[in-house]
Amino acid sequence: MKHLNHVDFLYYPKLDYIKNFISNIKNINILEFGVMHGRSTKMFLEVCDNMDGTLTSIDINDHSDLFKNERWKFIKSRDDNFELMDQIKNKSFDVIYIDSLHEPNHIKKILYFYYDFLKLNGRIFIDDINWLPYVKNSFKDNEYSELINRKTFSKIIEIYYANLENIQLEFNFNGTGNANILKLKDKKLNEAKKIENRLFGLRNIIRNILLIKRKPKM
Repeated sequence: MKHLNHVDFLYYPKLDYIKNFISNIKNINILEFGVMHGRSTKMFLEVCDNMDGTLTSIDINDHSDLFKNERWKFIKSRDDNFELMDQIKNKSFDVIYIDSLHEPNHIKKILYFYYDFLKLNGRIFIDDINWLPYVKNSFKDNEYSELINRKTFSKIIEIYYANLENIQLEFNFNGTGNANILKLKDKKLNEAKKIENRLFGLRNIIRNILLIKRKPKM
């Protein structure tokens, strides 16, 4: 097996995961938030070239010179400048990719607004939901990234919990991971619902204490 360096490990397996879901969609229309080095943009354009599709990419920084492709439209803007939709001709998307500001409440805001422009059976992919590369002593040990990815993961779970009949959800933990949301019904998303966690409840704490006391001594 070919050895992957850290960059390959973080980016390419998770992009291959996305590509497997979208590579056979004819006339595919993709909306991408976050361009950076253009890795995901390149992959999306390859799919568009093969399937006669179009890609619109939005980023707060100017990356308009990264690619020369008639299937690509770049818009320099914040992703929460919702008036930018006036600049997009075809507002019905097969795929929406969120890889901009990695903050749970911001991701939720972007998801809820643009979900209405997602086709039935279309997919939203959300980047960076895996905290494992960032935990203590891991190869990208970083406390902030660990915590923000954990919070993003939890926020997506809360959205799913409130929309069990409206969406299908799975997670890919390759690299820094991504969430894969499939639109099952053509209706608005319900508001995210907090999930009560019994793990730190009094009963469970007492139960764990009793288990420790009963554990036989070696």
